[in-house]
Amino acid sequence: MTKIPEALAHGRAPAAFAVKATSRGRALSDRRLHLPEHSWSNDPERRTAAGIPETVQFATKPRLAAEMIEAALDAGITASWVTGDEAYGQDPQLRAVLQARGIGYVLAVACSTRVRINQGRTPARADALAGRLPATVWHRQSAGYGAKGPRYYDWAWVHIDTGSHRHLLIRRNRSTGELAFYLCWSPVEVTLSELVRVAGAAGASRSASRPPRTRSDSTTTRSATGPHGTGTSRLPCSPWPP
Repeated sequence: MTKIPEALAHGRAPAAFAVKATSRGRALSDRRLHLPEHSWSNDPERRTAAGIPETVQFATKPRLAAEMIEAALDAGITASWVTGDEAYGQDPQLRAVLQARGIGYVLAVACSTRVRINQGRTPARADALAGRLPATVWHRQSAGYGAKGPRYYDWAWVHIDTGSHRHLLIRRNRSTGELAFYLCWSPVEVTLSELVRVAGAAGASRSASRPPRTRSDSTTTRSATGPHGTGTSRLPCSPWPP
């Protein structure tokens, strides 16, 4: 693995990180240097001054994430889920890699993301879809523990595309009403509680990807707390809004 030069390790260029999360803790498992295409990759003088090897070329953060995940799986590291922020959730190639490897994902996406509901027949924008859901499909669940105890939100999930293994997961802040959205896929049927648990792992694991006194602007978190479908909640999933 390429050693990151000291100048870059202190935040002058970003990186993509992989964090392994389990019920007993979390740890940084891999990292890849991300060189912005124009300000770093195509600037020979800057590359030379920072000591960046010629073998390190531009790659998007989702591509780096896919490389790290595949390397971990090939090395025998097990994981049932991958979760990450919008930088990764918006990338269809990363999602395709995960599906090909049989790894479920809960990936954040923008409110403007378009999905297909009603067995794939009806296109809908995520935020508009959330506004049409009835009160009965929202459920209060904890996304894990934070500094002040359990982090409770209202959650709803909607079947998207065809089949029963794809969902749009929606999180609503109980105080402000702010919404967050996640595209979800799993190789087997799962529960709402399981998807909420995985979504919550992303926020809990960000600190593991931050070097001392350095703030990372991205994280790819992998959660492996057990096999798919181990949640206990059997709350109904809304196939499409009335």
